[in-house]
Amino acid sequence: MGNASSIEPTKTIFLDIDGKKEKIMFSRHCGTRDIHDLIAHAAGVSRYAEISLKDSTGAFVSLNPTMPINTQSSPYKVTSKEPSPTTESSNGDGEVFTQVLSQVASQFNNQFSKEGVFKVEEIKTDIATRLSALERKMELEGLKAVEIEKCKRDISDIKDQIWNAQKKFVDFNRLSRDTHIMNRKQTLSTYRKYTLSQETIEYLKQPTFDIWHWEPNEMLSLLEHMFHELGLVAEFNINPITLKRFFLCVQENYRNNPFHNFRHCFCVTQMMYGMIHLCHLWEVMTREDLGILMTACVCHDLDHPGYNNTYQINARTELAIRYNDISPLENHHCAVAFKILSNPECNIFANVDKDTFKRIRAGITMLILATDMARHGEIMDNFKMKLEPEFDYKNKDSLDTLKMVLIKCCDISNEVRPMEVSEPWVDCLLEEYFNQSDREKMEGLPVAPFMDRDKVTKPTAQIGFIKFVLIPMFETVAKLFPVIDSTMVEPLRIARDRYEDMKEKNSMPPPPSQSNKKKTVTEK
Repeated sequence: MGNASSIEPTKTIFLDIDGKKEKIMFSRHCGTRDIHDLIAHAAGVSRYAEISLKDSTGAFVSLNPTMPINTQSSPYKVTSKEPSPTTESSNGDGEVFTQVLSQVASQFNNQFSKEGVFKVEEIKTDIATRLSALERKMELEGLKAVEIEKCKRDISDIKDQIWNAQKKFVDFNRLSRDTHIMNRKQTLSTYRKYTLSQETIEYLKQPTFDIWHWEPNEMLSLLEHMFHELGLVAEFNINPITLKRFFLCVQENYRNNPFHNFRHCFCVTQMMYGMIHLCHLWEVMTREDLGILMTACVCHDLDHPGYNNTYQINARTELAIRYNDISPLENHHCAVAFKILSNPECNIFANVDKDTFKRIRAGITMLILATDMARHGEIMDNFKMKLEPEFDYKNKDSLDTLKMVLIKCCDISNEVRPMEVSEPWVDCLLEEYFNQSDREKMEGLPVAPFMDRDKVTKPTAQIGFIKFVLIPMFETVAKLFPVIDSTMVEPLRIARDRYEDMKEKNSMPPPPSQSNKKKTVTEK
């Protein structure tokens, strides 16, 4: 692959600046201010100038990373206006800032009342504090109008930072509002029931299942089928409509991350379904245990923000503070899962008794928390001890450890699948890693070498992980279920060899070209 930075997405926008055609390119991760400064530079005006864009119909275009892509034949017309050189009185400056603060507060109140996000008052307080600092700076230094415009830009940056920061928080209010459930009811009318062929039904049980061929609605139907086929709907007396609402609500609460998204949730759940059939787990576990395994897979990455625990802790995010730096993401996934289940319209366990629900809740929480890779060594060491001299399926602690290892296997099982299915996941994971490392560099936080776009390639990202994490883990599980050796461990060995070959080819110098050979002869 060479350097993995080749997957960085960029956006190209065409501009008309006083009749002159210009083109700008930027990453979708750029901030609004960066794009503004880029256009200002192209237009030959100062970074404090007011910039506006209009499309071919004369409509204003919002200047931000999500602006629609245009073509060279239909560029956005750029209008710029430098700030007035006149000065304003300090009272006038104060009025400007008071007005801006009022507008910001109003905007946040409106937005947050719609989205149901908490921390509104804290955000307003933060804005007020930082605006006061800017006001004091104006009074002490007697800023001119150009510098006042810079302060206004700083205010805009503050708003952008706070808006981005709030995306890391789960919208608990939204999950519990009646309007949210009404939206789910409306969506049920478009939730098509697919008739699965016998070929698909059998294929769904295989670790080789290609998860890239299925649309979101189809994945929902496949999840439904799994729960029905395993007897979980009958076991927990689940209302089929409630099951649909549950899956829809789960789907809605996975973010559109490159890797940790709803397709990953489906991928992990399907692998668990395959392992249940491959290992005949119903012979050693109860239906309740199988239900806990499947539901934990469905919920295991709910509302994942795309930045791992290391980032949460180093950046001192709200999640890290809330959970005292202890598995902040996994604790958050559990909290969101049970917030969904606390809604009667989505509670697939509404018809079980209190003791059963208590066991289910404890089991799901245990399994989701086990997906924190920081606990990998601890869990695997414990599992190995349970295998000697003989694994005891009747011992609760042993069975719980087995279930934790199973969900861990499924969570990181992509390389078990055929290359054409597994390799796109590596690209998705690297994109998410690079997003995080770029942000860590920007914020002055430590960067893990395996996430740094300047240091990692696809082979180097996978070889060590397959050799030292995946193969040893699956080989250990194969001691209990020998069928896993041929169906899962062997594909992992093949994947390891493939990436080692890829690394070797990438490290080899290119063969000399014909022109180089001729030059060598001439020099001699």
